Amino acid sequence: EKIKATARDLLATLKAEKLTLDWRKRQQARAEVHVTIRQFLDAGLPQSYTPELFTQKTTAVFEHVYDAYYGAGQSIYAA
Repeated sequence: EKIKATARDLLATLKAEKLTLDWRKRQQARAEVHVTIRQFLDAGLPQSYTPELFTQKTTAVFEHVYDAYYGAGQSIYAA
């Protein structure tokens, strides 16, 4: 349940603050998204995750966000 809450909070924060228009085109914006993901996962994932698994999860979440959220409220989920 804590992981689900972390995911919801992360997505809300990214949408509100980080996923601006053309965020995928600017290195600084991509780095900010990646750092935000890392911070949220560090706070929300169980401490039993190894550093390697934590890095894998962080990368997987970033890749999903990169592929699914274009910025400015646009995503593959918008109808």
